[in-house]
Amino acid sequence: MKVEFSPSLMCMDFLKMEEQFNILNDKVDMYHIDIMDGHFCKNITLSPDLVKTFSKVAKKPMDVHLMTTNPTDWIEKVAEAGAEYISPHAETINGDAFRVMNMIKSLGCKTGVVLNPATPLSYVKHYLNRIDLLTIMTVDVGFAGQPFIEEMLDKIKEAKELKEKYGYTYKIQIDGSCNPKTYKRMYDAGAEVLIVGSSGLFGLNEDLNKACDQMFEDFNRAIAE
Repeated sequence: MKVEFSPSLMCMDFLKMEEQFNILNDKVDMYHIDIMDGHFCKNITLSPDLVKTFSKVAKKPMDVHLMTTNPTDWIEKVAEAGAEYISPHAETINGDAFRVMNMIKSLGCKTGVVLNPATPLSYVKHYLNRIDLLTIMTVDVGFAGQPFIEEMLDKIKEAKELKEKYGYTYKIQIDGSCNPKTYKRMYDAGAEVLIVGSSGLFGLNEDLNKACDQMFEDFNRAIAE
């Protein structure tokens, strides 16, 4: 199984944005863009305007992760800005999840949903057949550098089992602490897309080309053990 890599753009060097995109476009599979409203989680990061800027240089699909209390306030904006996947949190949409999924599809985007660590997979079971990207948080939302939550391996395994049992087509994406210490366990559990931030990519080397090469080397070595 080929695992895809999706750099978390909140971790990139914005002073070298175009240069870094030129490197990443040839190396990675997707881009992960966190939008936080300071309310759903106590932090504020990227914005629809930045998504629009990224779209001018990004040559791989952009997944916009809406860590926002009212995701429907943001969906149309990020779709217009160039998002290919739009991933709101299940905790914020389950009152109108089917309308939200239809809204995302109607804008020409792929549907995603994100689960916080304490939210069980059963919370979204009635619309798993409608989503393209299932993101499992392996840290609590809002801040980089948190420790990996071991209990999430069971959730990843469950997502894989359901996908195989019912023929679902979603990709299983992991958000949080994806690095050499966790690669093998995530891979063995069924992870298909790894979101890499400082510990998995950007902090490995000041030269992003070398950092990417190191990331792939770290992953291949980890899963071979």
